[in-house]
Amino acid sequence: MTQIYGSNWINGTQSTLGTDTTKIFDPATGDLVGHFQASDSAEVARAVKAAKCAQSGWWELGAQRRTELLNQVADNLRNSSHLLAEIESREMGKPIAMAQTDIHGSAEVIENQISGAIEFFAESSSSTGRLVRRPYGVAALITPWNYPVCQVTDVVGALLVAGNTVVVKPSEKAPLSVAALSEVFDCLPPGVFNIVLGNGATGSALIENPDVDLVHFTGSVATGRKVGAVAGARLIPCFLELGGKDPLVIDEDVDIKWAAEIAVTGSLFNTGQVCTSVERIYVHKNIAEPFISELVAQASSWTIGPGSDPSNQLGPLIDGSQRDLVHEHVFEAQLKGAQVLIGGEPLPGPGFFYPPTVVLNPPDDSRLMTEETFGPVITVCVVESFEEGITRANSTSFGLSAGALTANPQHVAAASHLSAGMVTINGGGEGPDDPPFEPTRFSGSGRLFFGPRALEAYTTAYAVNIGEAK
Repeated sequence: MTQIYGSNWINGTQSTLGTDTTKIFDPATGDLVGHFQASDSAEVARAVKAAKCAQSGWWELGAQRRTELLNQVADNLRNSSHLLAEIESREMGKPIAMAQTDIHGSAEVIENQISGAIEFFAESSSSTGRLVRRPYGVAALITPWNYPVCQVTDVVGALLVAGNTVVVKPSEKAPLSVAALSEVFDCLPPGVFNIVLGNGATGSALIENPDVDLVHFTGSVATGRKVGAVAGARLIPCFLELGGKDPLVIDEDVDIKWAAEIAVTGSLFNTGQVCTSVERIYVHKNIAEPFISELVAQASSWTIGPGSDPSNQLGPLIDGSQRDLVHEHVFEAQLKGAQVLIGGEPLPGPGFFYPPTVVLNPPDDSRLMTEETFGPVITVCVVESFEEGITRANSTSFGLSAGALTANPQHVAAASHLSAGMVTINGGGEGPDDPPFEPTRFSGSGRLFFGPRALEAYTTAYAVNIGEAK
């Protein structure tokens, strides 16, 4: 297949001024996909300067014109979805159909976020004063490898319609699909949307640049702490979405097949490489045996292989180090007394495949229960009561998302108090419009929205008070 050369996108043109060349290999086959050059600090500074120079003109276009242009971006994203999904699949292993569905959904996110911008920026005024909203300026958007395209496009629409300009730095593990977004955003004025490819040093140069006014980071807890410290020292807004160890509590009164389907899908989707994957299941003892039997049967039916084959549900892990980490978690739990019901061993090459794995009753102090695994591992703990499940679900240093399955109204009320940025009970329902997403504890900081209210987070507001002249 054709190799891809990932280029920066700065001030409306492609740029390749970098340092070391990095190769990207298909995690399913080991084939060379393409390569890119890591941007040095000078190249990062050039991107930030382009964004800063473009920002005032972008703001002065007005909310209506920005909305029109970003609707074109959403259309471009749909039209490019198959190509972007192919690149995503080749560089990080995701099934192509899944990636394309995600990208179409992200186009809808953009349209939803920008839908209220004209009304949002209408100044609220009276004879004695008014409320004014303004963009922060230049936003740095640093994204991970598990959803390369959507981690950019789910956020950038709101940042841009709010009048900010953006510099994106994707993960060095899957940068090629993000580099291909230059054609999607080419309809915007030069400098409004910029991409710099690179490693951790590139990201550091970006967030440390004095002309960056806002930081949005998604990634590991360790790196998030560093990003937060830099932003805190500069006293600029910083949004951090970090790791999770998300629980699912299952009551004794639910349909077993339905509960197993939710548990398996929540654990294995995208090969478990999702921040909000189900990584800890607490099931009531009265249904544990039939639930576990159904869980194993459903997990065993998931097909594994390259994402280019539409029959496969489970692609490879991103690389060898991630597969090693997943296996270390499983193996350590087994040494400490956990029972591995299926899976538990890396599959032979080529590719970094790990099978659906079900682990029963790992100790609470094992890494499988305390650290983010980020792989196709379903961890099941049998509990004496629903209340015990809730208590154990909350006994973690993370707080990204949590879920529960129960037909008991009192238990629904108890599950509503699970400590997480997002709680889903019985698979979710209509819910409130444009709900906030605010991670707790080590899972991040900052209140995020994925609808029109995102403009509240990405603008600053101030009052203009008007008195009578004398």
